[in-house]
Amino acid sequence: MPILSPKDLMLHYANQQSTINHSLDNYDYDLPEELIASYPRDKRDSSRMLVLSKLTGETQIKNFVSILDYLSYGDCLVVNNTRVIKARLFGLKEGSGAKIELMLISPINGSNKIWSCFLKPGKRVKEGTKVKLISINSKQKEEAWYTVLKKSEDGAFEVCFDSNNVSQILEKFGNIPLPPYIKRDAEPSDEIRYQTIYSKSLGAVAAPTAGLHFTSEILRKITAKGVNIVELTLHVGAGTFQPVSVKNITDHKMHSEEYFLSEKAAAIINKTKTSGKNVLAVGTTTTRVLETVAEDNGLVKSGCGWTDIFLYPPYKPKIVDMLLTNFHLPKSTLLMLVSTFAEKENILDAYEEAIKAKLRFYSYGDCMLLA
Repeated sequence: MPILSPKDLMLHYANQQSTINHSLDNYDYDLPEELIASYPRDKRDSSRMLVLSKLTGETQIKNFVSILDYLSYGDCLVVNNTRVIKARLFGLKEGSGAKIELMLISPINGSNKIWSCFLKPGKRVKEGTKVKLISINSKQKEEAWYTVLKKSEDGAFEVCFDSNNVSQILEKFGNIPLPPYIKRDAEPSDEIRYQTIYSKSLGAVAAPTAGLHFTSEILRKITAKGVNIVELTLHVGAGTFQPVSVKNITDHKMHSEEYFLSEKAAAIINKTKTSGKNVLAVGTTTTRVLETVAEDNGLVKSGCGWTDIFLYPPYKPKIVDMLLTNFHLPKSTLLMLVSTFAEKENILDAYEEAIKAKLRFYSYGDCMLLA
């Protein structure tokens, strides 16, 4: 296709949109429940990896360590260094003693005390309700409370903690927020395994799970090949687990998440692009940041902010050349994002191959490389 002006490109994209069926049902598939990974593999890098050719649709199943074979001198590996907070808390309503589960979303207007969250069950929770937090640690003698301020139209709540030091409250009363499809409570081992080895920037309520497969040894070998490893931050929000409820995906509104990309990181990524080398994004969260900050000239701009970018066909990534990602839920925005890298039919065929080969799915599962 010839190079188009920004105006012509918008018209071209609009024309493509009109010819594509955006039905939610197009992103559905059947997954045997036993393939949902409830625990990680014994070793991070012992995962299996399905490799899908973006051009031909051909697939191969390899060990994760084979990712080294797809990186060359001058390429750039971009990872999300967000760190999961203990965002799941349990408490008892003042008076009735009814049990309430709280899942933090994000602080409101930079406040240390007021947070947006989900409450379960939330139907009977009224404004002004006070909740006393309870700890799984029977030796915990301190008390902590929060007050429900209001309920938003999207079903979320605003709550105010009785302490400015919410990070200390989370450390004493909080639990690692495992995804809802993992049917068990968090265990001490999850505090390690549900974090990437390079996580450092606290703020996520879900892990960027494509990065869970990396070890220090693999990263060392990648660097030894002359590949640049660049970090950015996107604090994954609880909205990542919210299902798409509209029949036409173009009507879906994405949740917003906070991101950071440094000038140094942007410079390395831009040098990679201008040199004709490849950018490999680790995960959909990394991809969303890179495509948010992409400019018309095919480069990225450093900065910080909030992104609600929603990527689905016929969008074609501007910055990311290869994507490493885990296997995603049916009808999810993450599966739609993956489908921008290859034909949707090839993506779903690859998922069928993964199911036949009994690869493990979702957060603690195996992974997929689109190259």
